[in-house]
Amino acid sequence: MSRSVASGATTFRVVLIKPSHYDDEGYVIRWMRSCIPSNTLGCLYSITEALKTSGRLGPDVDVVIDVYDETNQRIPIKKIIRQLTAPGAGGVICLAGVQSNQFPRAIDLARPFRAAHLPTLIGGFHVSGCLSMLEKMPEDLTSAMAEGITLVAGEVEERWGDVLDDAFHGRLKPLYDFLKDLPNLQGQAMPLLPADAVSRYVGQMTTFDAGRGCPFECSFCTIINVQGRKSRSRTADDIEAIIRENHRRGIKRYFITDDDFARNKHWESIFDRIILLRERDKIEISFILQVDTASHRIPRFVEKAGKAGCRKVFIGLENVNPQTLKDTGKKQNQVHEYRDMLQAWRKTNAVTYAGYIIGFPNDTYESVMRDVETLKRELPLDLVEFFVLTPLPGSEDHQILVKEGAWLEPDMNRYDTEHPCAIHPKMSPDEWMRTYHDAWKSFYTWEHIETIFRRRRAEGHSVGKMVGQILWFRGSMFVEGVHPLQAGIIRRKHRSERRPGFPRESIPVFAWRRAREVASEIVGTLSLVWKLHRLSKRVMNDPAAHSYRDEAMTPSPRQPIPLSLKVLPAEPTPAGR
Repeated sequence: MSRSVASGATTFRVVLIKPSHYDDEGYVIRWMRSCIPSNTLGCLYSITEALKTSGRLGPDVDVVIDVYDETNQRIPIKKIIRQLTAPGAGGVICLAGVQSNQFPRAIDLARPFRAAHLPTLIGGFHVSGCLSMLEKMPEDLTSAMAEGITLVAGEVEERWGDVLDDAFHGRLKPLYDFLKDLPNLQGQAMPLLPADAVSRYVGQMTTFDAGRGCPFECSFCTIINVQGRKSRSRTADDIEAIIRENHRRGIKRYFITDDDFARNKHWESIFDRIILLRERDKIEISFILQVDTASHRIPRFVEKAGKAGCRKVFIGLENVNPQTLKDTGKKQNQVHEYRDMLQAWRKTNAVTYAGYIIGFPNDTYESVMRDVETLKRELPLDLVEFFVLTPLPGSEDHQILVKEGAWLEPDMNRYDTEHPCAIHPKMSPDEWMRTYHDAWKSFYTWEHIETIFRRRRAEGHSVGKMVGQILWFRGSMFVEGVHPLQAGIIRRKHRSERRPGFPRESIPVFAWRRAREVASEIVGTLSLVWKLHRLSKRVMNDPAAHSYRDEAMTPSPRQPIPLSLKVLPAEPTPAGR
């Protein structure tokens, strides 16, 4: 049973928590400063602020909103319980934006709150993905509900008031399913994080989603089955309001979380508005953008992205084998166009950044290593991040394997795109992991890092920007031992927060382990910084640097574009990303 707070409550706390997940040794992954902000936290914070202003819970109720991101904060569980059980107080715990790999940690966080009879919710892509694609609810979700945890599926912009009203009156349902209620984003509350929360991210970066949904059909994707295949967008007025409010708070760096901003039908009006804010109002802004491999063929798109402040662009290459791309529903990726596409983005001085998936059915160790050499030799990529192909709940891949009764990794903590979670037809789990790790080692050799620097210098750009980027990527994998998307500055571990099932280490053992780890991290980071500094200086001071050329910097051989790709509609139809 959950406490009903309607009678006599004067303070109602809405506690928003973004869980982290456990590393392979069972410790929570947490940093002094983390790298990737949570857009879900920003959306929920703003929606709750709007409800607070509306007075929906009553004119005498003081709604207090607390925001925690476990990737950069330790969750003060005992303090939260005291606050919510104090006389005249109440509240609800909202574990938000929970991905599959974070679900076990979310459950572990929820249990002490439930033991105190506090209403506790879990929402995010794991719950939504399972409910959107599976005929039968998986055991981890049914077990959560059996423990009194409420599950929330779908987007809550237009339904959050109902959920909080139920929590306030002690009548929460076991499940809220809003998957079919996709909200119109225009005019919705702005996704904003409190300034103190933004300060805990590297570079004080925040996020916003200009749109949701994706028109393509990639079989490994969860977004199309949770947020839909129809793109829904905010307007240029909405985006201006977000930027102005963050500017007032001193925040100017963004990660635009649209899965594919190039398919946002308002992309041009949004870019034009941001350009106007930069040029007329002198509002400084820079951002990271995610696009598809055909975005450079949209007239004016790349040029306006650069003028608007795009300083880093993530492009989902996924693979360089045309048959593999076709088999996985990524038919829009035309390998022969990759080089021209990347060169177009580099003309704006944007860092070119791509994802590459390892573990498609025809992949072998040898084929992947050949592909990595192709990436290095033929494509002007500054950064590549590798992923293990993972059948994430909510994807077609996962749905098919469940229907076939195939083996799937039972531990959701491993669904982090860094561990094999299914059977591969040509590689054992050990060989799959060796392929994954060796791909990182092959791309980020010192020889290839020098090539990346030389390409930048030959294009007339400073190498300094790339030093920090390589430090992040190579340092994450080879010093900290975590994927760059999970990395941060100064790892924090607490002895008491080891995952259930792992033994708690004694104080002397834990202290000795941490001393060795910290010493190794300091030495490794300083060594990496020194090597990158020397290498960048050598390239910058080379009098022949401006004349450097290689295959990736030359125009690609012209090949005919398939008829279906010659005309790019303003609002694309579902054809596969």
